[in-house]
Amino acid sequence: MKTKVILQNNFSTVVIEKGELISFIKNNQEFIHQKGNKGWRNSDDEMFPVIGPTVKNNFRVHTKNGDAILDQHGLLRELDYNLISSDETSAKFKKEYIKNTLVTNSKFPVKSKEEHLNWPFNFTFEKHFTLENDILKIDFIIHSEEGMPFMLGYHPAFLLSNTGKEILESGKEKITLKDVYKAGSNAFPVLGTEKITLKNINKNDLEITTIGFNNFMLWTEVDNMLCIEPITQYTSYTDQKFSEENMSLSKGKNEFSVILNVL
Repeated sequence: MKTKVILQNNFSTVVIEKGELISFIKNNQEFIHQKGNKGWRNSDDEMFPVIGPTVKNNFRVHTKNGDAILDQHGLLRELDYNLISSDETSAKFKKEYIKNTLVTNSKFPVKSKEEHLNWPFNFTFEKHFTLENDILKIDFIIHSEEGMPFMLGYHPAFLLSNTGKEILESGKEKITLKDVYKAGSNAFPVLGTEKITLKNINKNDLEITTIGFNNFMLWTEVDNMLCIEPITQYTSYTDQKFSEENMSLSKGKNEFSVILNVL
């Protein structure tokens, strides 16, 4: 697979590296956190089939097909994307997993005691990018056996001004970076909504709209970037066990979308 795919029109340019969104530029303004800058080593990622710190459940997730061993945010991030197709304004990527295959855990041994992860279900996970004018749409399509338990989260990081003055608006709620800092590693929850707007300091605002997620969580530890993460469930402030009793159940094919709109 070629390392980078570039989507471009008269309005915007998008760069994708091995399935990871690493740049979204409009009018010479960059909206995506740049890898290598302080804050986070990545620019986007996915959380699947669980969201949150599984350490509180001894890294075990109970399912009808037996217990799985999963680290924080699941195992999808440990798999590589394959490029299915691309053209000037779209690109499609896919990951495939065969049930019970052992996957090396990149957090081991420094940040985790589990060397290998596994999941007792087959699945394919597709990530489609479509660029149209000022709008970048990202679709997630999950194929699995009907009844497979799962959670899904998208984990993009956005470039900020480094002033600490950006705010977010969701309905009538206004959230400052100080609010996000206080939440720490639990991340700040914004629940029961499909839309949030990042009010930028030195460039156009960015509206993030979702289909199928209905929740967000916010995380950062620095002034130059912010993760605005659409999620199907928020697990950090609860004592819930990681079990399919607390998860969504697959319809066989499940679809979700995130729309990034430069205002």
